[in-house]
Amino acid sequence: MTDRAWFDAAKGDIPQWAASMPKDADGTTIDWDWVRSLDLAHGVGTIPESTPQSIHDALKADYATRERLESIIAQCNSAFMTDFDRFIGSYRLPRALAYANRRLNDNINTLLHLGEQQHLWAVSRERRGRATIAVLKPYSGSGPSNDDQGMLDLSGEAGGTSAGNTAAENSDVKFPTTVALDDVQDRTAAILDARAERRKAQRFQKRAGDAAMARANLSGATSPGGAALPGGAAASGNATGHHPKPDWRDAYLPGRDVDAVMGIDIETTGIDPARDYIIDVGFEFMNMASPRPAGEPETYAYEQGYYAAGDAYGQSRLAFGVPPENAALGNALIAKLTGIDVRGRSSEAGYRLFDEWPQAQAGLLARLTQQPYVAHNATFEHSWFMLNVAGYAESYRAGRITIIDTLPMSRQWDPGAVPTNEHPYGDNTLDAYAKRQGALDSAHNERHLGLEDSHIMLVAMKHHLAALKAQGKGPWGFTGRAGVGGKSCGRKR
Repeated sequence: MTDRAWFDAAKGDIPQWAASMPKDADGTTIDWDWVRSLDLAHGVGTIPESTPQSIHDALKADYATRERLESIIAQCNSAFMTDFDRFIGSYRLPRALAYANRRLNDNINTLLHLGEQQHLWAVSRERRGRATIAVLKPYSGSGPSNDDQGMLDLSGEAGGTSAGNTAAENSDVKFPTTVALDDVQDRTAAILDARAERRKAQRFQKRAGDAAMARANLSGATSPGGAALPGGAAASGNATGHHPKPDWRDAYLPGRDVDAVMGIDIETTGIDPARDYIIDVGFEFMNMASPRPAGEPETYAYEQGYYAAGDAYGQSRLAFGVPPENAALGNALIAKLTGIDVRGRSSEAGYRLFDEWPQAQAGLLARLTQQPYVAHNATFEHSWFMLNVAGYAESYRAGRITIIDTLPMSRQWDPGAVPTNEHPYGDNTLDAYAKRQGALDSAHNERHLGLEDSHIMLVAMKHHLAALKAQGKGPWGFTGRAGVGGKSCGRKR
């Protein structure tokens, strides 16, 4: 069980946040008194009686709470990183809100399943815009349609409810099964789409303003054709022969002097760090230029027997659990992808939860700050660490963390990443990149376990850098950077 004192400390930060962040990500004024009233440590979900209307009302209330929480969480990163006066000293309040929101999301999924058992609705998981959402449809007499859930026994005390019989046992439904569905539909996709449209409009307005400023600048008249507008520089050349446009991810590219790095990969129960859980972390170290440190064990047994440790050292894999409510629901998609069945990862089975384990967070943070860390699509790991690792956001903002991403290495510098109709930006998955760089045999696929994926990523990176150096391209090209490179804040590299 986690130390609950930090939740009180997090609430103590509310005045700092309220002064710096009056509105949420959707432009709504935040009711900070409401945030202060929440029991973040023990749960913000609604526990209903086992009647159809109570289940409906609890789901409606939980959806409303989740929308309010997530719109606040979504704004916190921007507010924290642009707090140049450092008025907000800690990121623990967003972490506490995310902690509560994960348990709330479990409660929502439990209510959805309970409604299926009571024949109140059928649930289908559908991709809508930027999100996969739960769509409720009238019960038609068929079994539950949500095949990514496990068998949940709600006849006892799961989630603090008394759920009655299962769907199979409840063929003669004892309750009226007609409840309104329009007001208990998941609005996540609509919210995210509207938020993205607002950001798009803001970017367009800024570009238009920048262009107007450039046209009004009389210095442009001194050169034939006028001065180039902001953002008009030519794309950097690369090893591929094609020239992808400059991308914000290019800030994560390594420099010419990169050497000792830590590769890391995490496996999670979903893609949202404010809703889902970290269940597997794997990391190892590798030197890109200098010799492998003497005295380190020379072999390591990966799950994949055909993996050779080579230059890697300091390997570690960490397994974490999920709350009982999450374990009870199961997760067939993650089980198929990673081989990890969360039904056996309950905290009641002895697995520690990462967001309840300060020592594990502190140990990981110490490693993340020792040298640059490398990930493939590193913004994914970064977003999870921000909302799960105590001290990470503060260390990142202070410039103590440097992030290198092999995804833009693949996109910008890999000859095999030529855009196609199927892959407009090139095939830059870790699996494809590792195979092109000789780190993964074509007969095998990415394992989707933290340590194994970290290993093939680092091997691919080292092979790739050696080839680029020999060719005078990539970091050694005319657009390459000196130093370690990578993305860091609070200082220039």
